[in-house]
Amino acid sequence: MRLSLLDRSRIRTGETEAAALRGTVERAQHVERLGYDRFWVAEHHGVPGIAGAAPAVLLAAVAGATTSIRLGSAGVMLPHHQPLVVAEQFATLSAFAPGRVDLGLGRSPGFTAPVRRALRQNDPGPAAGRESAAGSDSAGGRDEAADHAAAADRAFAADLAELRAFLGGTAEVTLHPQPDGPVPLYVLATGSGLRIAAELGLPVIVGGPLLGVGSDPEPGLAALAGYRRGFRPSAEQPEPRVAISLDVLIADTAAEAADLILPEARAMARSRTTGEFPPLEPVAVARAAARTPRQQQYLDRTAAAAITGTAAQVERRLAELLDRTGAAELVTAGSTFDRAALAASDASLAALFGRP
Repeated sequence: MRLSLLDRSRIRTGETEAAALRGTVERAQHVERLGYDRFWVAEHHGVPGIAGAAPAVLLAAVAGATTSIRLGSAGVMLPHHQPLVVAEQFATLSAFAPGRVDLGLGRSPGFTAPVRRALRQNDPGPAAGRESAAGSDSAGGRDEAADHAAAADRAFAADLAELRAFLGGTAEVTLHPQPDGPVPLYVLATGSGLRIAAELGLPVIVGGPLLGVGSDPEPGLAALAGYRRGFRPSAEQPEPRVAISLDVLIADTAAEAADLILPEARAMARSRTTGEFPPLEPVAVARAAARTPRQQQYLDRTAAAAITGTAAQVERRLAELLDRTGAAELVTAGSTFDRAALAASDASLAALFGRP
């Protein structure tokens, strides 16, 4: 079982964005000493509470500060980039961390409409991915959304195949620099992304509702079974492989661990209700802040989707989740305002996995 960590370079109130990026590098050094197998970073554009916008650049800094831990993106949002450019970036990165680079790929849209315009994304309008203003009786709206989703699936699959060809040396254009060793691909997958990954013979990283933490696990289990059933072995990946990602936070007591998730849960609640994803606040501030019933609902939902508690409580819940999903890797993605408490949680999780 691999143990890895995703750090999104969350900004804290009173902290500069540069400090958040340096904190990511320091966290990578810390978890390398703890024996984690892999360190992931993410791509977010125009999000006020997140400094991590350029995975390849940030990973280059992490590569220079570490020696053995694997480094990956979770992920690069492929529709924002040309596959050749992504291949060049990660081939370049492999020169500075040979044999340590992994490339996770997703396709989340920009955070807001202005960000999507800045990324030159076509905004498909309200019919794509959600009901039209006319409601569920609008067959035309449903057809338009289905057509857009199918086109997006085809484009994503084609981009993945093209990127793989560049890195594998089978594309029409020869990649320079050549990667220093293999650069494995992973797909951040939900819904149709699982089918695309299966058809291409690629491993997946899944999270959110698919894990069924705090909710019904059956839809996620069915989706994972479909991925495994439809998997077509590839040269790089002979069998299906699943990594699961969620917030995991450990403290001396269950109440203290619940406090650790509160700043992130409050930020998520504000994001869902105001469109603003703010920096992390101290626990006391997050606890005392006024919130609407709808914000409380989102806060509770975020907290329920995490695994928090004492080491013994977390160990039991993780064992059940890993067994249920058949995952080969845990990608812990927890964050909180207090960096010392976060470092202690990272160390406790490493101990649960028998790391030194």
